[in-house]
Amino acid sequence: MTSTVDTQAEAARPARSGLVTVARAPGWVRYALLALGLVVALWLPNGLYPAVAVDILCWALFAVAVDLLLGFTGLMSFGHAAFWGASAYVTGLVAIHVGLPFPLAVLAGALAAAVLAVPIGYLAVKRTGIYFAMVTLAFAQMVYYIANEWRSVTQGENGLQGVPRSFFGMDLTDDYYFYYAILPIVLLGLAGAWRVVHSPFGRVLVGIRDNPARARALGYPVHRYKLTVFVLSGFIAGLGGGLFAVGHRFVSLEVLHWTTSGKAVIVVVLGGIGTLWGGVLGAGIVVRLEDWLSFSGFETIGLVTGSIFVLVVLLFRRGIWGTASALALRWWTSRRR
Repeated sequence: MTSTVDTQAEAARPARSGLVTVARAPGWVRYALLALGLVVALWLPNGLYPAVAVDILCWALFAVAVDLLLGFTGLMSFGHAAFWGASAYVTGLVAIHVGLPFPLAVLAGALAAAVLAVPIGYLAVKRTGIYFAMVTLAFAQMVYYIANEWRSVTQGENGLQGVPRSFFGMDLTDDYYFYYAILPIVLLGLAGAWRVVHSPFGRVLVGIRDNPARARALGYPVHRYKLTVFVLSGFIAGLGGGLFAVGHRFVSLEVLHWTTSGKAVIVVVLGGIGTLWGGVLGAGIVVRLEDWLSFSGFETIGLVTGSIFVLVVLLFRRGIWGTASALALRWWTSRRR
């Protein structure tokens, strides 16, 4: 008889294909992919509207943060908007009232998100499956309610307006130059997520995802590992939220809404769960598609993105990056025979 643990482990196994494929690829392939990614990142504001390119970077961080939980720990969070939005508000308040350079304001927001993730994660990681998802969603809605009611600080439905982009006297009002100013921060965030996944800590997380009972029997404090990665995920999501606030120079209640968490999950599933870089690809596709549809005058954008999401889930269970990685691995294996 198949246990619940075995069923969860079996469901999570396909998600590893993208990471496994890249790990098995020759060194020159990995370096070539890294170089290609850097070239695309440097070219992006020249090929797209710079404001859209900035949004892609922010959502890429958010998606990677969600994937750390969903893809590598097996925890589905529907409340990560709490950390994305809390960081956005803290970043905006620090930038407006303290006047710090925007990297320090974003760092303050990310740290605030990590601090918020401690009590939420402490209570949430004691649950699994749908119960974990519902607990995170409930806490996120509480944060949304507090932000809506604390009008003296958050300005309620009016939001924080005029968030500055101060950076030691440099003029970053142009989105084109702002993109290149935040690119190093985003790359550091992505590199940090990559390091977490490829460390012994990350291997333990995968073991917990596949079989938490076995990991516990081996002596690993499962709840402590889950809480740690939950806080790390909140910090990375906070980096994206803070950059999003400075990029738009405005913070609204939408950054805390549950639909924001849902969009992040869609981005991860579209790109490929457990592939890490699939979240980056998914962010680029979703943000670019939404921008193109909005400028085309299409009003029901959610209908199109939802339909694409359903098609990907039905036809490409591993997501775009995961499916492409699996096909590349199959081709490379057959070529070497």
